[in-house]
Amino acid sequence: MAKTLQAADLRSQVARIIAAAGSSPEEARTVADNLVLANLSGHDSHGVGMVPRYVDAVLEGGLKPNSSAKVLLDGGALLSLDGQRGYGQVVGEQAMALGMARAKELGSCVMALANAHHLGRIGHFAEMAVAQGLVAIHFVNVQSRPVVAPWGGSDGRYGTNPCCIGVPLKGRDPFVLDFATSRVAQGKMRVAHNEGRQVEPGYLIDEKGLPTTHPGVVVVPQSNGLFGALMAFGEHKGYGMAVACELLGGALTGTGTWHQPADNRRSVINGMLTILIDPQKLGTRASFEQEALAFVDWLKESPPAPGSDAVRIAGDPEREARVRRERDGIVIDDTTWAEIAAAAGKVGARV
Repeated sequence: MAKTLQAADLRSQVARIIAAAGSSPEEARTVADNLVLANLSGHDSHGVGMVPRYVDAVLEGGLKPNSSAKVLLDGGALLSLDGQRGYGQVVGEQAMALGMARAKELGSCVMALANAHHLGRIGHFAEMAVAQGLVAIHFVNVQSRPVVAPWGGSDGRYGTNPCCIGVPLKGRDPFVLDFATSRVAQGKMRVAHNEGRQVEPGYLIDEKGLPTTHPGVVVVPQSNGLFGALMAFGEHKGYGMAVACELLGGALTGTGTWHQPADNRRSVINGMLTILIDPQKLGTRASFEQEALAFVDWLKESPPAPGSDAVRIAGDPEREARVRRERDGIVIDDTTWAEIAAAAGKVGARV
């Protein structure tokens, strides 16, 4: 029997666990708010189901509570920061605040954030930027167990490596494109496995490199101790984007890239290269605002296809989900809730 909680209740329970794991009350609230916002946005893969992994990572020493983003290089429109393995929800917001201020001052900023623990839903950082009228582009790599097979390969060699682009639209909700470069996020497979669901064909290969619809192949070790892998979206094109995210988010930021056998550590380390642009400073703001709206209107005037009620842009589904889930509550499956309760017990908290 699934559990349904209101967002406020879920925030307080998650914050209590994060605080018990060693975070300050402020940090615990920031992490909890971010995770619950992911659930509200329809992305349970990046929501409160991550709490058990975070607790394990803290206990293992891979996630460092109360760490801040450290400035390694301040080159004006170039910033290099070290997240010091702090909560990504915290060091990511700190990094974005620095980068956005610099972009507003100088017109643009290229910001490299290295060694952040799991940043969560990257769309959150793009939403921060578009709220200030900035364009944001993010390339992120994932250092954890490699779960995505390269195009033409048969085992996991890299992470789900998300890419995100945020574009403000004058007087409208923004365009926020946020996607894993795998066919589907790893966390969505965890949710499907916990709910006992099969997934669509074409998402996964098993530990032998053969197609499967069982999400457990990338969640729990199989009979031979090996895991299966996710497939890249868009075949060679999505694979190419994933490699770009690894090279830019990993190598260029100083985080590093994945090129080693898998291990059992629970930490998830992200590097993020962010490009921020102020259309006002660029001198194209008026035409940008006019043309962006004209194009979006043109798209949405397309008659709905069979089975569709309307044309949407990136960001619309998340906004619709937030309205619905704020009203109806957030559903947590029994397995995920049991994992959260067990994590709470590890740090002396209760839910």
